[in-house]
Amino acid sequence: MKLLRYGPPGGEKPGLLDASGAIRDLSGAVPDLAGEALSPEGLAKLAALDPASLPAVPGTPRLGPPVAGMRNLVCIGLNYADHAAETGAPIPKEPIVFLKSLGALSGPNDDVVIPKNSRKCDWEVELAIIIGTRATCVPEEKAMDHVAGYAVGNDVSEREWQIERGGSWDKGKGCDTFGPVGPWLVTKDEVPDPQDLSMFCDVDGQRMQEGSTRTMIFGVRTIVSYVSHFITLHPGDVVFTGTPPGVGMGKKPDPIYLKPGQTMRLGIAGLGEQTQRTVAYGGG
Repeated sequence: MKLLRYGPPGGEKPGLLDASGAIRDLSGAVPDLAGEALSPEGLAKLAALDPASLPAVPGTPRLGPPVAGMRNLVCIGLNYADHAAETGAPIPKEPIVFLKSLGALSGPNDDVVIPKNSRKCDWEVELAIIIGTRATCVPEEKAMDHVAGYAVGNDVSEREWQIERGGSWDKGKGCDTFGPVGPWLVTKDEVPDPQDLSMFCDVDGQRMQEGSTRTMIFGVRTIVSYVSHFITLHPGDVVFTGTPPGVGMGKKPDPIYLKPGQTMRLGIAGLGEQTQRTVAYGGG
C-alpha cells in the first residue's frame, strides 16, 4: 500500500493512493496514520479495504508528511561508503546517530526555507524508515518486525552550522522545513529489498546525486536495532538512513550550495518523488 496524508498543514487527513494514482480518503476508516494504524494489525485492516469503496479526493491537494504522532526524527550520518569518501571522512565503526528537530518535518513538496544568515544549505536524498510498533533494545533478527514501511526523505543541511560552528551536527540539521518526508509511506511488503533501491536528486534539472542503497554501510535491519538501544522508537517515528554521493559540499573543484529560487527534485525507486522550491527566510 501507499499511504499518505493530504490537506493544509495541521489539518491533514489520512489517505490511500489507489492503483490508478488517485487519492482515496481513509478518514472514515482510521482517524489518522499514527499509533495502532501503523501496526501490522492496523495495516492489515487498511489493506483489506476495497479502494473503490473509499471516497475519491478531487484535485491535487497538498501532501503532508505521511505519518502523524512522531516522537523522534532520527538520522544516521556518513552511512554510504561512497559519500564518506567524497567528504574525506573515515568509514564509521558504528552508526553515527543524530536528531533533527520535529519542527523540521514538512511535506514532500513544501517550500524549503533558506534560514536567515545561511550560506551553505545542501541537499541529501535519503531512504526513510517508518516505525510501526514500539522498539526498544531490539535484536537485529527482530528489527524488521517493527518497520511499517519506507518513504523518501530530504535531510536538508546547513553545512557551516553543522561543521564549522562547533558542537553537535543538530543545529545545521534541524531548521524549519529541513525534513521533507513523503510523498507516501510504502508498506514494507511492497519493498522486497530495501538494500537495493536506486535514488537521485536533481537541482534545477541538473543531476546532483545518483546512487543506491546497496552502498549503505549499515543496513535497515542494523540501524533499527542499533538506534533502539539508545532511543525507544515509537509508531510514526522516522529514521533517515544516510545519503549517497553528490551533495553540494562534496562538489569539485568548488562546493555548490542552495540559494532562494531553486528547485530540488528527488526520488527513490518504488517510493515516489518529491519536489521542493527554495525560498528566502521571511521571518522577523
